[in-house]
Amino acid sequence: MDTSTPAAVASFVTLAKTPNLLLPSNPFRCLTRPRASLAVCCANSHASPPPPSPLPRVASDEEEVAPPRLRLRRIAEEFRALSEADRAHRLLAYAAALPRLTEADRVAANRVMGCVAQVWLLGRCDGAGNILFAADSDSELSRGYCSCLVSALDGAPPEEVLDVDTADLAPLGVAAGARSRANTWHNVLVGMKKLARAAIAAREGRPRGEPFPSLLIGRDGAVRAQGSYAEAQAMFLSPDHSKIAELVNTLMEKKIGIVAHFYMDPEVQGILTGAKRQWPHIHISDSLVMADSAVQMAEAGCKYIAVLGVDFMSENVRAILDQAGFNKVDVYRMSSEQIGCSLADAASSSAYTQFLKAASRSSPSLHVIYINTSLETKARTHELVPTITCTSSNVVATILQAFSQIPDLNVWYGPDSYMGANIADLFKRMAIMSDEEISEIHPDHNRETISSLLPRLHYYQNGNCIVHDMFGHEVVEKIKEEYSDAFLTAHFEVPGEMFSLSMEAKTRGMGVVGSTQNILDFIKNHLNLALDRNVDDHLQFVLGTESGMITSIVAAVRKLFDSYGSSEDGANIEVEIVFPVSRDSVSKTSVDDSHDFGSSVTNDLEQITIVPGVVSGEGCSIHGGCASCPYMKMNSLRSLLNVCQQLPDEDNILSVYQASRLNAKTSHGKLVAEVGCEPILHMRHFQATKRLPDKLVYQAIHGNGGEPS
Repeated sequence: MDTSTPAAVASFVTLAKTPNLLLPSNPFRCLTRPRASLAVCCANSHASPPPPSPLPRVASDEEEVAPPRLRLRRIAEEFRALSEADRAHRLLAYAAALPRLTEADRVAANRVMGCVAQVWLLGRCDGAGNILFAADSDSELSRGYCSCLVSALDGAPPEEVLDVDTADLAPLGVAAGARSRANTWHNVLVGMKKLARAAIAAREGRPRGEPFPSLLIGRDGAVRAQGSYAEAQAMFLSPDHSKIAELVNTLMEKKIGIVAHFYMDPEVQGILTGAKRQWPHIHISDSLVMADSAVQMAEAGCKYIAVLGVDFMSENVRAILDQAGFNKVDVYRMSSEQIGCSLADAASSSAYTQFLKAASRSSPSLHVIYINTSLETKARTHELVPTITCTSSNVVATILQAFSQIPDLNVWYGPDSYMGANIADLFKRMAIMSDEEISEIHPDHNRETISSLLPRLHYYQNGNCIVHDMFGHEVVEKIKEEYSDAFLTAHFEVPGEMFSLSMEAKTRGMGVVGSTQNILDFIKNHLNLALDRNVDDHLQFVLGTESGMITSIVAAVRKLFDSYGSSEDGANIEVEIVFPVSRDSVSKTSVDDSHDFGSSVTNDLEQITIVPGVVSGEGCSIHGGCASCPYMKMNSLRSLLNVCQQLPDEDNILSVYQASRLNAKTSHGKLVAEVGCEPILHMRHFQATKRLPDKLVYQAIHGNGGEPS
């Protein structure tokens, strides 16, 4: 939200039986007696307020110097003494005391995001360096919330505004939550604190930092890029139609289906998104859904499946197709080299084996392994400790159900250390929630059961995704400084600081923590709400995951805009996607048109003229870093076209590209493919029934050797 607009001045509301405040005839003029109080304006009129009433009393010295936290406490005491009906009346009285903003100030640039009603906030410093606030809303209840906050924080030094925490609103009986009008309390406070930070920076002479790069999607579907990094992402959102036609013709002729991960290169995703309109057997999703989509394509008659992802994804597609009876459908990768994954590598390490050997000595034990690991790892770990896979969407539900279903269970989660730490942090937060709040998350748990499971939750501490590793301290500090009032999205794999920031935003309806699909759904849901309101709006989302998500986000946003009719008939609504990286985080590569089929991945990558983020290498930062996975970018458009055009592979020149079957056996003499799929089947049983399968429960209690009777 742009906070550069000159502020109106709101006066201090004293805590009398009825709220009385000075209503200046010019709302931009500071009161000569700061923090004093005078009169009340008309409750429901949108017209200009009447002249101020005579001063009924002067605020005491104690009231004039009271810090904001004390003022909030006094407001809380005032409301606590009232019945529920009287609280509503008092809130409306506060609303009546709040000066109206002019139409020139009631604009999208001053909107507070995340409120059910329209809320506007302005602020500036007076000559003494104290910060002065003005606010307004098209809802009287929301105006009342704003009036309470203005009365508590107006005229205070910026440092005292920053000392106020959303927890200070708890005594007011405010419980923030999605679609709750009470979110106004929390989101207006966040906006006030952002203005306070800006005031401190201006006072100290600190220049405003460069904003993160971003893409803005207008109501007409047009995209504007801000920063070179964003330009690199946007350049393929309107793909080359000749390349789309070339790909579609090949896919249709040879009956090829394509499953691709959200994190693909933007050029590839742009082409795939365009091609899908003509050939339905193309699916872009997170890793779990890719294999299911491949089965559907095989059922529809596809003879080949091209997998655009890392190697464990193509392994998984191959195994699931075999289980579904489509062993004659060939599966192809997009590189002749290994397409690795830092998380999958961590799970195949000797250190992870030692982690699970410790688990095997604790009974009963259950290993919960992230889906983003190889089948070989899943098979090996399942023979050490009974194992179920999980996704970032269902990991919390899986672990809570396991603790509920198996008494005295030890849960061992891996390999993502950040996700493990975030799960532990989430459960600690739950341990201080009410039983009613906990039961909404899982009906079989309460404060006692959550507290008791904490020492029995173990997670591996030496594995992470190199992309999500970048969302650390530097990024979080810049988000706090400049994007605290934006919608925050974070993958469950991000470091703890980013997780905590997004969880705090989630409590006030402004954040999501979860999978790539959860992030996409969150953006779509908030855009739907804005379109239903049909008022001018600017929705700003910080993208706390791999930047390859942008193609799917833009496609979803454009589709929603189209579904609501012509931009001429609706309000001016735009969506901004912020990439928390350096504004110019790009690296130019040499272009060599003499690309030979079958050459190394290095040559594949050289076909991309701009590679976001490789300046700082893996594990990037805001100082030239990236939110881009180098492994995923090994899936180039050139390789996709070359593989597809060579099919059918009668001369066997694509053997290095083919996803081979795992014919190896485990240490117990079983096929890796069979044992590795079992944890996935356990997860699918849980997703269908909300309970762990009896076989897995028996194995967790008695070990893997037996079967339930």
